[in-house]
Amino acid sequence: MTDSVPEKPAEAVTAMVDHVLALAATWTAWDGKPRHVDDRVYTPHKAIRRVADHLIDHLAELEARLAGEQPQPDHWHASAITTEADLARFTQEDLDEARSRLTRLARIWSNRLGTLTDEQLARSPGEGWSFRELALHLRGSVYYADAVGDLS
Repeated sequence: MTDSVPEKPAEAVTAMVDHVLALAATWTAWDGKPRHVDDRVYTPHKAIRRVADHLIDHLAELEARLAGEQPQPDHWHASAITTEADLARFTQEDLDEARSRLTRLARIWSNRLGTLTDEQLARSPGEGWSFRELALHLRGSVYYADAVGDLS
């Protein structure tokens, strides 16, 4: 991609998920020690949870706005908490589940964004970011996976 060609929103979402899953492929080697980044704690399970929650949260916002509704308020605890489940060992089965979950969520995003016109992407109904900005914002979800890093 050159600087003069804007990134397609669907590609931003799928590229983010590809990046997260590439890192997650190394997490079966995790030593069980949470990573301290900024003022938070991160683990493989927490990173996957946060990426999935971020995708779901903004997808619900997009769908509500398209339906002419107010988006539901966000009540996630987000990365402020680390649950017991977040501290569990990250197995090959967990990786398989993460691949299925995140790949499907990225596909839903890609399909939905693909139905919107450039006008709808730029001037989206309701309050908040345009749908293009919303999708591009999701690129920031790599933060959670980068916090755990490449463990190979």
